[in-house]
Amino acid sequence: MEFKDYYKVLGSAHDASAEDIKKAYRKLARKYHPDVSKVPDAAERMSELNEAYAVLSDIEKRAAYDAIGQGRQAGESFTPPPGWDEGFEFSGSGSTMGSGDRSAFFEELFGRMGRQARQPPRGEQGADHFRARGEDHHASILLDIEEAWQGVRRVISLRSPTIDAEGHLRLVERTLEVTIPPGVKAGQLIRLAGQGSAGFGGGAPGDLLLEVRLRPHARFQVDGADLIVALPLAPWEAALGAVVPVSLPDGRVLKVRVPAGTKNGQVITVRGRGLPAKQPGDLDLHVGVILPSAHDPRVRELYEQMANALPDFDARKQHVAEQAPVAKGGAR
Repeated sequence: MEFKDYYKVLGSAHDASAEDIKKAYRKLARKYHPDVSKVPDAAERMSELNEAYAVLSDIEKRAAYDAIGQGRQAGESFTPPPGWDEGFEFSGSGSTMGSGDRSAFFEELFGRMGRQARQPPRGEQGADHFRARGEDHHASILLDIEEAWQGVRRVISLRSPTIDAEGHLRLVERTLEVTIPPGVKAGQLIRLAGQGSAGFGGGAPGDLLLEVRLRPHARFQVDGADLIVALPLAPWEAALGAVVPVSLPDGRVLKVRVPAGTKNGQVITVRGRGLPAKQPGDLDLHVGVILPSAHDPRVRELYEQMANALPDFDARKQHVAEQAPVAKGGAR
């Protein structure tokens, strides 16, 4: 995916005021609107303009885009880093653009906002006044797998943009203490009641919805509630069977029985030992058989003894036999 320079699309400076952004968009929209323009790629240019304006005219999206875009050039290879928008607070109902009008770049950065958005709060007309519940806000929180496993208390800082008297973007920061329960999953929403927009006319405030994201881990992977980890085995442990230790994210060590005849690449599943929750996930151990190095003279001698003792062993034939489909009745 390529990085898009929305300021370049609109021909605006990075410190342009909201009013200048609007003027630039209107000027180019008159030039490239497909209903009036004779430019061959007018429809494509108009789509780019709409997308750029959808981001730069929205102070929340613009603040997050400015942060991720620092030092980047249009067209360079781009993948948003994990938690790139952590610390930014968003409100509203996401983009009004149709999903078919969005580029992959826009969808990657801002597409989920529309999916998370709730219906706008409805107002209530009383006898003598109008009141409405405040709008929900949403933000993300990036957790290590260890934190998701055990739960954690965090003090988070959230920045929300505002427009100053000169029409320029400014960020306002607030801090919140958040309790993350054990066993949260990626994509799960944690609701902080009353931390959204203020209500109108005495209506209740909205909530803040924190979306959980998990930081990539050197050893563990998570798929839903399942925990995935590599299990290196010595050849004799795989061939003869063994009981081996497996460290869990909370530091505890689980003793796992490896059945005799376990093969390289096989998955051993331990039920109910994935992420802890009311319905805990499974622990999937991906077996990797590690051969001792023949640079060690002792190992080399053993390999030579095996080669002499097993002259009829053909690894290629054995591999083909193990890959052959199993016929009905269990015979290969």
